[in-house]
Amino acid sequence: MSERKSAVLEVIALGVEDAVAAQAGGADRLELVTDMAADGLTPPVKTFAGIRASVDISLRVMLRLADGFAAGDVDTLVRVAGEMRSAGADEFVLGFLDEHGSADLAAVERIVAELDGCRWTFHRAIDRAADRDAVRKQLADLPGLDAYLTAGSAAGVDDGLSTLVTEAARSGEPGYEPRIMVGGGLRLDHVPRLRAAGIDAFHIGGAARPGGWSGPVSVDAVRQWRTVLDA
Repeated sequence: MSERKSAVLEVIALGVEDAVAAQAGGADRLELVTDMAADGLTPPVKTFAGIRASVDISLRVMLRLADGFAAGDVDTLVRVAGEMRSAGADEFVLGFLDEHGSADLAAVERIVAELDGCRWTFHRAIDRAADRDAVRKQLADLPGLDAYLTAGSAAGVDDGLSTLVTEAARSGEPGYEPRIMVGGGLRLDHVPRLRAAGIDAFHIGGAARPGGWSGPVSVDAVRQWRTVLDA
């Protein structure tokens, strides 16, 4: 049995090359997306299948059809979720807000019902919410929700650090049981304060790609994060 890692490291992967490099660097989990120009949309089923065949770490598949945090065509989202489930996907990422900045509970509940108990992350929609606490309370009873991907602020971790620390202190309260996974402008120098606050999950995208989004994930960049998180 492998020694327990000090923290969960999740890396964005756009394809097989990224996935293999991220696993080699020490990632625990991948978030699978396409089209980072739109901040990450649902990848094709064949991309998921190729990555699933290439690595043996956890894969969370994004369920999102367009840039922004409106659900859009929920029927299509439900259908895509079902197709991913049929292809073997068993972890997901989603998150939608209504026009008032509250969780779009109707849309989220329909998609979660299709996931049939699979674990999922509510992504950075929470950073655009009118009331973060209210969103957590809205979603508290949904099956499978085990993480919030958040920077603490729409502007990124620099602005959201104090919010993240405050929320971490509420761990275990109603609505605060899911793990905080920090991502969005996250840098290595943020890690000590976040770890000191008890946060143990970190999400990187651009930080794993020294050449930018047009280049692949770097094994060495991921390994540097792994080393810092294990320290």
